[in-house]
Amino acid sequence: MKQENIIKPVNGYVMLLVELLIIWATVTAFGSEVYILGGIGGFVSLLVLGGFMVLNPNESAVLTLFGKYVGTVKENGFYFIIPFYSRKRISLKARNFDSDRVKVNDKIGNPIMISVILVWRVKETFKAAFEVDDYNQFVVVQCDAAVRKLAGLYPYDNIEDEDAPVTLRSGMNEVNHALEEELMERLEIAGIEVIEARIGYLAYAQEIAGAMLRRQQATAVVAARKKIVEGAVGMVEMALEELSKKEVVELDEEKKAAVVANLMVVLCSDREATPIVNAGTLNH
Repeated sequence: MKQENIIKPVNGYVMLLVELLIIWATVTAFGSEVYILGGIGGFVSLLVLGGFMVLNPNESAVLTLFGKYVGTVKENGFYFIIPFYSRKRISLKARNFDSDRVKVNDKIGNPIMISVILVWRVKETFKAAFEVDDYNQFVVVQCDAAVRKLAGLYPYDNIEDEDAPVTLRSGMNEVNHALEEELMERLEIAGIEVIEARIGYLAYAQEIAGAMLRRQQATAVVAARKKIVEGAVGMVEMALEELSKKEVVELDEEKKAAVVANLMVVLCSDREATPIVNAGTLNH
């Protein structure tokens, strides 16, 4: 048998009544000095006592008989099973796993620190009990393998790879979905259901974090300067058009160049400009 078999044992309260009757019969036999029947009754009562089992909510019991899988009890309650059954209890509750931060290389080769947060639970008890040695340790190892593989599929950001459609930093939805798919495939052999999987921590490794931060700051400064220059050019163009349109002043090419230079310095400077009043003519 390679799949889970759900069973429901005998009601424990019925067998508890039978156990009380056996105990009463045993006491009566000893009281009547029928020691053979009393001994048999005592042995049977002890045997029956070992078959009682209580299951709490979100708990299961995998039953085997001399090495053969019999079935799994998943419904909580008070039951009686054959005393010779071996029982392995497996929790069906959802569990959180926050992996350690591991150092891996992204798609470009930059060392990064990354960890994963996984919410999981046992779905098929047969696989969890018999297909892997320890399903808890199996989850830990497979999470580590999955996050290492995932990190190698995407760059950390698109500074070096501007054509990258998805990065670890900006494409969290796509990356988390890919991580869930990878973990589902890996943990299916152990009967584990992946409820949620996502990146818990993401950063450059310590040895390159400072350099990468300066590079990001430089990229941001360049992008900001580009926007400032684009805006300044538009404002200068508008100013010249308005001066020419309203005939406020007539400027030759040399004076236009001076106006453009002055306006660009004022508009693109990272400090507040200090105006100088010209008390003479435009030529002085």
